[in-house]
Amino acid sequence: MTPIRCKVESIEAFTSVVSKVVLTPDTSMKYLAGQYLRVVMGEKDLRPFSIANAPTPDNQLVLHIGAGPDNAYASEVLEKMQQDGEVWVDGGHGDAFLREERIKPTILLAGGTGFSYTLAILQKRLSLPCKEPIFLYWGTRTLDDMYAYNMLKTLQQQHSHFTFQPVVDEPSADWKGKAGWVHKAVMADFVSLEPYQVYVAGRFEMAGVAREDFHNQGLLLENLYGDAYQFI
Repeated sequence: MTPIRCKVESIEAFTSVVSKVVLTPDTSMKYLAGQYLRVVMGEKDLRPFSIANAPTPDNQLVLHIGAGPDNAYASEVLEKMQQDGEVWVDGGHGDAFLREERIKPTILLAGGTGFSYTLAILQKRLSLPCKEPIFLYWGTRTLDDMYAYNMLKTLQQQHSHFTFQPVVDEPSADWKGKAGWVHKAVMADFVSLEPYQVYVAGRFEMAGVAREDFHNQGLLLENLYGDAYQFI
């Protein structure tokens, strides 16, 4: 796959460790909602990041890069973008894209910046005429880490078939919502997962446990998608 040069249009801080990056490619990159690109850092150094937007007419690519002090892998990419003003990427990659041809009621499950993967799928789903229900469960350490909370609440008000469920690991004393493991929140809300498609993004440990628990709660594994499942 031939790399494409992209101009770095903007870098915006969502939180102290997560940044939104907007790229404009020299030529359009073909991809599906839920796929990822790889940033070319060297001949054999290709670093994957989920594309956080569904394909758009302007061909721009959006990334959510979590680059905390303990994550040199991502921090080096962000620094390169800031210094050079451009970057080379290739894509789209991955088999965990939205299955538009056979849409079922859908659950999107995200941990941390895994949200970027589910956001692209959500955008595409909400643009389609189908009104099958779609649920997004997003787990973060605290509510402050949930940088798209207000946007998702607004989308929920605008689309009657969309439900957003925030889940925090360390809730404040006045938090009235769900807390703990994000996939456990899903299990508490659904008696059976058999009718659903589920798309998962987050740490491998979470994805592995979710696969086993969801299957035990009726989910057909053919309806479970996530890039992590190529490796675990």
